[in-house]
Amino acid sequence: MRARDGGVRFSVRVQPRASGAGVAGVHGGALKVRLTQPPVDGAANEALIEFLAAALGVPRRSVRIVSGATARTKVVDVDGTNVARVRQLAAELSQ
Repeated sequence: MRARDGGVRFSVRVQPRASGAGVAGVHGGALKVRLTQPPVDGAANEALIEFLAAALGVPRRSVRIVSGATARTKVVDVDGTNVARVRQLAAELSQ
């Protein structure tokens, strides 16, 4: 996880087709997020953007997948938040 000007960049490990959506802790240094959508036609990516935006309290346009769009491990940029808030999210939602 890395702070950058106006936001934060971090890795996310996505588990598509999960029984429920939410943060499931940390997997290999990446925030693990379960999504109910399948990894077809970008549905899981859109769901990830919506989930992170809602969870971090930022607009959808503030969340971007910068690498790994077709992989389970992705790197995302989120404007308008900080490292402490992302760590807090991981701690709150993985319990």
